Amino acid sequence: MASDDVHQREKDIVSSVRPPHQRRLSPFVISGRPEEKQLGISTRRLNVNDFALLKTLGTGTFARVWLVKSKEEQQRKDKVYALKMLRKADVIKLKQVEHVRNERKTLADVSGHPFVTTLIASFSDDQHLYMLLDYCPGGEIFSYLRRARRFNENTSKFYAAEIALTIEFLHDVEGVVYRDLKPENILLDAEGHIKLVDFGFAKQIGDRETYTLCGTPEYLAPEVIHNSGHGLAVDWWALGILIYEFLVGQPPFWDQNPMRIYEQIVEGRIRYPQNMSPAAQNIISLLCKTNPTERLGYISGGSARVKAHPFFEDINWDDLWYRRIKGPIIPRVDHPADTGNFEEYPDPDVRNQTPYSDDMRNKYEPLFADF
Repeated sequence: MASDDVHQREKDIVSSVRPPHQRRLSPFVISGRPEEKQLGISTRRLNVNDFALLKTLGTGTFARVWLVKSKEEQQRKDKVYALKMLRKADVIKLKQVEHVRNERKTLADVSGHPFVTTLIASFSDDQHLYMLLDYCPGGEIFSYLRRARRFNENTSKFYAAEIALTIEFLHDVEGVVYRDLKPENILLDAEGHIKLVDFGFAKQIGDRETYTLCGTPEYLAPEVIHNSGHGLAVDWWALGILIYEFLVGQPPFWDQNPMRIYEQIVEGRIRYPQNMSPAAQNIISLLCKTNPTERLGYISGGSARVKAHPFFEDINWDDLWYRRIKGPIIPRVDHPADTGNFEEYPDPDVRNQTPYSDDMRNKYEPLFADF
């Protein structure tokens, strides 16, 4: 398929998944009737008491993700969701207000993409912000990589190709830089396809640059460390690091001391194992150019040059987009609410939580209006 046709198809998808503002259906109608394409809406019809909280799927510094079931849908044993709960006071205290707003906006804009977690709806109450997401029962790709120690080239190529399609879409259609690519943020669905999650560092920048230092040390591009301004090119650097980690079992730049990691990254010297194929070595070296203006994906030809690289020569991109290719790892999922592929987490400790004060509310509540 010609590149222009692919981009037109992606634009058609975006226009069809963006929620119309004139109607507000129940999110459960939305998720049950995807042809309505009203995903990612902010709704006043929901509150946390509409859900039974079943189990924690993940935690962060100011957020917890729960597996939930709608009390409205209790008779449907097959329907569960992931509910991301963010404490407003902690979001403010940790200076994450802009990141949280960017996350909700980006997920709403791209809902319906085959390799991005689907934001069904967002809502809020006095203390929390909520994002209701589709549940991805396969768990983190990180867990499979640690168990296997490393992936073979075909497995690595499959996941890298689905990620490349996702980066292409975020960059070319939405002008969004993702900025947090790593195995922990890639989930597998029941069919073994990826779902990119955690868009907390995503930002719509187009062809502009931004200066926020964010991301995981081993995956930071040199220009982020230099704080010289960074753009969309940082995601292609991270893809190179990710392909290396898939094939080797650890990222190319590593040290107990983050400052030493940064020194290695800026130096940009990657050592390749002898058994890594020339095509894999070459694509990593081109994606991990320390000068972003020389980096594959960002140079002239953009994402099309990445997809045309010999590393991906046997990938049928159209079949991949439509999920006609079987995933190399099919997670064990015994039933729709199976959480066996996720770690166990302790119950939340509510004793030392920061209260959402009146001063915070007066200053910040208007910024949470999008929820």
